[in-house]
Amino acid sequence: MAELKKGSRVTGTERDRLATDLRRKYDSGASIRALAASTGRSYGFVHRILGESGANLRGRGGATRGRKAS
Repeated sequence: MAELKKGSRVTGTERDRLATDLRRKYDSGASIRALAASTGRSYGFVHRILGESGANLRGRGGATRGRKAS
């Protein structure tokens, strides 16, 4: 995917195509940060597009507080 011009508006069919592509990559395991870097957009923009596209967003993972190991 070509890098988008930073700060440019993405609307209409271009936005739909971008959302579909980002969702496909995200569902295949790519992180939001990796998608943001590859498109030249912010984390927030990619997160919002994924939410709009109906993607099931993954949790952050890593250590959780307050849980004791058995």
